[in-house]
Amino acid sequence: MRSVKFAIIERTIAMPERRVLEGVPLAAPARAVLDGVRRIRDLDPVRALLIEAIETGLCTVDELSAELESGSRRGTALPRAVLRELAADVKSVPEAASLAIWEKAGLPLAERNVKIYDAFGNYIGKPDSWCDELGMAWEVDSYAFHFGRDAYRKTLHRNNRYAAAGIIVVQTLPSRIRDEPAKVIAELRAAAEAAARRPRPDVTVVRTDRAA
Repeated sequence: MRSVKFAIIERTIAMPERRVLEGVPLAAPARAVLDGVRRIRDLDPVRALLIEAIETGLCTVDELSAELESGSRRGTALPRAVLRELAADVKSVPEAASLAIWEKAGLPLAERNVKIYDAFGNYIGKPDSWCDELGMAWEVDSYAFHFGRDAYRKTLHRNNRYAAAGIIVVQTLPSRIRDEPAKVIAELRAAAEAAARRPRPDVTVVRTDRAA
């Protein structure tokens, strides 16, 4: 047997458990996804495929990690790196890239998966990154997920809540993290300097888990 245009044939000593969907035998999602990404040499597509599989409920980080350990190690360097990111609750390709940007900016520690409430206990938001020392939020807002009519309205309301609470917020398009990292770093540093010049806003931080 050999590969053809529409199918790649590979030998394996770890045959996956067969699942039949509409009469077609298939591997479990974790195995199928990992078999696919092993041939990809660029990090972002690997991130996107693994995150999509997890966020849509096809499989979990634990299932992907277990499958990775049980199969061939060929072509697993990038998937292993991405799974380490996902274990730290990175939820999107831009969010993963933003980790490196924040570190390069040399700013105080930023957290993810936190909810912010005002002095009266009213919900403000759940920023992509939150710097509690500065009372500063960073939102990585894409056109695809934030600029539909309903999403745009929610984004405006969110930003108004940040402003009312005295929180400095930086908004960044994902494409700028890739194409203009130096400018994004400069904007984050400028916002951090402004935030440091005023008292920390009277807000409460609640740490949450991934599913919150």
